[in-house]
Amino acid sequence: TSPLAPAERTAFIQQLAELPAQLTAMARQVGGEGLQRPYRPGGWTGRQVIHHVADSHINSYVRFRLALTEDNPTICPYDEQAWAELPDVAATPITVSLTLLEALHSRWVTLLHHLTEEQWQRTFYHPGNQRKSTLDQALALYAWHGLHHLGHLKLLLPTE
Repeated sequence: TSPLAPAERTAFIQQLAELPAQLTAMARQVGGEGLQRPYRPGGWTGRQVIHHVADSHINSYVRFRLALTEDNPTICPYDEQAWAELPDVAATPITVSLTLLEALHSRWVTLLHHLTEEQWQRTFYHPGNQRKSTLDQALALYAWHGLHHLGHLKLLLPTE
């Protein structure tokens, strides 16, 4: 695939920058009781979604750093469902993951603003899907990922 245009990159980085505040605002609107419900039958609860976004974006940040410092590193996939069921997900207030996302995205966005055109084309290999991804592709994916899960939380909003 061809590299992203600078304006596309800027828009995706902005989405990442805004996500922690958007998730926090949505969590407040949904409310504590609503966050205990799954967003669809058999789906994760709002609480699990928020902790998942933190887990996923930590992994992505590390993958970016690996790709920037190693030649096409093979990244470590993880079992998202198993992570969502670990005991800390139920025991940790969502404010912890929201604060973590705020700090993580601050570091990540700062890094992204300083990448050169050449660095955006650096790659990592994902053995789970057996694909090599550029950092451009990973940026687009994680900008989408945040909005995707924000949409799941919107499904938990109280209806009148």
